[in-house]
Amino acid sequence: MEPRKTRREEEGASVGRLSAFLAGQRPDRVPLYLYGFGFCTRMAGYPISRIYDDVEKSFWAQTWTKEMYDSEDLIRIPFITHGTAEFGGEIKMPSSEWSQAPSISRYPVQSEEDVAKLELPDVRTAGLLPMLMEFSKLQDNLGSPIIPCTVGGSVSRAANLCGVDKLCRWMIRKPELVHKLVRLITDHFLDMIRYWVDTFGPERVILFGGCATESNQVISPKQFKEFAFPYLKEMGEKALALGIKHIFYHICGEQNLNLPYWAQIPMGDPGIASFGHEIDLTTAIEYLGDTCIIAGNVEPAVIQTGTPQQVYELAKQCIEKGKYAPRGFMLMSGCELPPMAPPYNVYVMKKAVEDFGWYD
Repeated sequence: MEPRKTRREEEGASVGRLSAFLAGQRPDRVPLYLYGFGFCTRMAGYPISRIYDDVEKSFWAQTWTKEMYDSEDLIRIPFITHGTAEFGGEIKMPSSEWSQAPSISRYPVQSEEDVAKLELPDVRTAGLLPMLMEFSKLQDNLGSPIIPCTVGGSVSRAANLCGVDKLCRWMIRKPELVHKLVRLITDHFLDMIRYWVDTFGPERVILFGGCATESNQVISPKQFKEFAFPYLKEMGEKALALGIKHIFYHICGEQNLNLPYWAQIPMGDPGIASFGHEIDLTTAIEYLGDTCIIAGNVEPAVIQTGTPQQVYELAKQCIEKGKYAPRGFMLMSGCELPPMAPPYNVYVMKKAVEDFGWYD
């Protein structure tokens, strides 16, 4: 039996609180954005791996969970291992309750010599891209915004080619190799963007980039400026020139000292920027609030292990700090919802926006 469509799906993707912010309007209240994937398959009764290896189950598990929590999530397949399989490496799907996402079993780059052997993959056939295109065609058929996987975060995805430890050593000892890898992955992203734009048109495509290895828990602000900033800026400029309207970056982890650079990266009108709990929302708004919808940033560990009262209080604090951000604010987990998070702890985030998120 075909899954029942929600009223929002029947009326089209233009309906919703996030859509209002994207159109430069203010909705009735602060939107809730769950940023949950494995959590969604759990809510639908599927194994966590279905979010990554089954187009239909992934789409509907996310859709049903959105309906359950009245959230505004942009439905997508969130491959944090993007680049590994596409450049010839191997990944492993999550297979236990403690596996949150795919992991890398073999990197494409094992040595310095391997860097020179890398070639840009064919975005029509490489790795998991045919499945991601199938997912986007389902999005297109059902009137959903089209999100072509994780496009952005070139340093994070370069780490998927050789490993974070090797990438960090090469930043110090062999910086030219890092630039080669980041250049390749950026060009791969641009090829993907052009392919998706040619297939669907730019109007409904929203880009998403996750940037974890860029955090100052891994690299310094000086290294961010050299190895991340110019490529992020270039990709944003070229994507917007193709007609893309909005780019969504999750600025993961401790990136306070990177924020002056993030403020110079084009993300559209408006862009969307979400933050880990390490960045205070007041600071996030100071740097990016005039150009981006701000989203964040209830600490995931508290959602997983804290009491409902603790989650509710953190959500309230986030709403009070972010509610009147100039381009809009969405309450969100500070990173992906833990798949095993208690559903009631997630519900109290919804309760918090209903209690404190209404606009006058």
